[in-house]
Parts: sequence; C-alpha cells; structure tokens
Amino acid sequence: MNFDDLRFLILSEGKFGPMTSKTANGVIRYTPERCVAVLDSTQAGRTAQEILGFGGALPVVASFDDGVRRGANALLIGIAPQGGQLPEEWRGTIRHALVGKLEIWSGLHFFIGDDPEFAALSAKHGTPIHDLRKPPADLPISAGRVRDIAATVILTVGSDCNIGKMTASLQFRDGLKRKGNRVAFAGTGQTGILIEGWGIGVDAVVSDFVGGAAEHLTVQAATNADIVLVEGQGSLIHPGYSAVTYGLIHGSLPHAFILCTQPSRQTIDKNDWVRIPPLPELITMHEQVMQYLRPAKVIGISMNTFDLSEAAAQDAIKRAQDETGLPATDPVRYDPAPLVDVIDAFHRARIR
Repeated sequence: MNFDDLRFLILSEGKFGPMTSKTANGVIRYTPERCVAVLDSTQAGRTAQEILGFGGALPVVASFDDGVRRGANALLIGIAPQGGQLPEEWRGTIRHALVGKLEIWSGLHFFIGDDPEFAALSAKHGTPIHDLRKPPADLPISAGRVRDIAATVILTVGSDCNIGKMTASLQFRDGLKRKGNRVAFAGTGQTGILIEGWGIGVDAVVSDFVGGAAEHLTVQAATNADIVLVEGQGSLIHPGYSAVTYGLIHGSLPHAFILCTQPSRQTIDKNDWVRIPPLPELITMHEQVMQYLRPAKVIGISMNTFDLSEAAAQDAIKRAQDETGLPATDPVRYDPAPLVDVIDAFHRARIR
C-alpha cells in the first residue's frame, strides 16, 4: 500500500495519554489525515482533543471492529515503552488485524514480523508487517562523511529522554519552510519515521554502527536540502540511553545544537539519583563533546512546558534566556519563531 493511503487504527489500549503514547501522539499531531481512530476501551467515547489537547474530534473507540468500521486499513502500535516489548494482551488485536488484512506498523523493539505466529498469519493472509525499528543490514561505521556536504546540520539534544526533541524538530521544519528554506527532517526514531516516511530507528542499531546510521541519514537528507534537522535521542547523562546520543552527535557532526529541556524535571527519567544539571552546564557538556570533531555551539533552548501554568511557563522561559543568553521558547505552546529565526540566521551566516 502507498504510504499516503494508510489509514491508521492506533492501538493504545489502556495507555493513551500525553506521556504514555508517544508514537500515537506524534502521528496524530503531524499526520492527522492518516488517523481514523484510537483503540483504548478505557477511554472510549472521548476524543484525542480531550485527552491530548490536540487531535480534534479523532475518536477513541472501544473495539477493533469499531476502528475498522471507520475505514482503518492499517493497525499502528501507538506506544514506545522502555524496552519496547509488546503487551501480551495486545496479541489478540494483532491477530484480528492480520486476518482482516490490516497492515501492521510497529515501532517496538519487539519485531512483530519475527514472531512465529504473526509471521505465519502474515504469510497466510498476505498482510504486510512493518517493523520500523528494524535497521538496514549494510550500515557502515561513521567516518566523517558529513563534512563533505554543503547543508547546515542542526541536531536536537536533550536534558533527558522523551522530552520533545522530535516535536521541536518538526516545528522548526515547518517554520523554516515558511521562510523559504529547503529543509529535510532526518527521523531517527519510530515516530519520526512514520511521520516523514523514511529514516532509521537508531536505538535498535548495534552500537558500533549508530554513528554510521546517523551519518547515512544526514547525507541522504542533504541530497535535496540546505538545512538538515536531525532528530535527537536520549541524553548524554541518561544511564540507559547515552550511547545512542553520543552516536548521533558523532555521526551527524552537527554545525549547531538546539537544547531541549523540560523545566519541571529535576532528575533523569526513572533514575532519581541522576540530577539534571543547570542549563549552562548542559550547554558546556554538549559543546565539549564536539570540540575535537567539528566545533558546534548550542544556539537555542527549546522548552517543554506542557505541565506548567501560563505564568510558570513564561517565568521558566525568561529564566532560561537570562541564564544562557540564548533565545528560548516552547515551540509547541507558543510561536516557534525565536528558534526558527536563530536557525535561519545561523544557516545564512554560515553560507555567506
């Protein structure tokens, strides 16, 4: 099936929410035309707008059949949990989809297509399974090839994981396009791949080749773009995910960073013993990582203030500006122009 013809029933049973259904939320925000319903019987009858604060009247339904009646031709696994395993209770829904010839799209670390039962049903009924995190087999190690491309490379990095690096990049993409730039978004996670239609899930790549995957994506994105926005992953100080962050930095060799933060977080996700350092220290940390490969500066602060009041959000943004001397905003809650403008200005100054 053509990618543009997909109409997703999004499986998020018991987990549909602002922080628990990352894949579902990204697809609903950026490709709403591909979404027909969310399957979560615990919230059936509500809408995406009511639960997420965006998504309009997209309905939450109680059953697989309800989604099919609304025109679904594909089943999307709507969560991206730590470890990426398939909830056992979801197997029945996937069976129904395969028998009913709804394509399966999954970004889990658990590869649906490698499961003997699902592989057999896929073959019997001719129903495709797309495991978005399954990496290409022929990735090289990184070797600095990005130095040879003309495009300006911007990488989003974060104080923690699941903090808005992809969302920020997509907001910048749209703003930069409106300013007349040729921009490409290089998706490095399952949600970014679904939204953009291509990419590599780098957190499923063998560690030696993460840099090579980032390099390959960046070079490919630069083919028809003057600015490449590389989707960041993890955090330099995350005990579990720092390796993928280093690989992305060294493989994509960005000219500049946008640092993504969530002011309300004081410690690393599920690792309360790791405190998130102040913004100036985070900036220094990222710039030091690049200094021997291709010096790169943090040029802006992207802030996720969804859980703050209006007054608290504005105060956090002002404090970030004062502490760093850099433009800062929440590019979803507010106009992304301060960060779009600094990227645009950086690019134009670089190519003069």
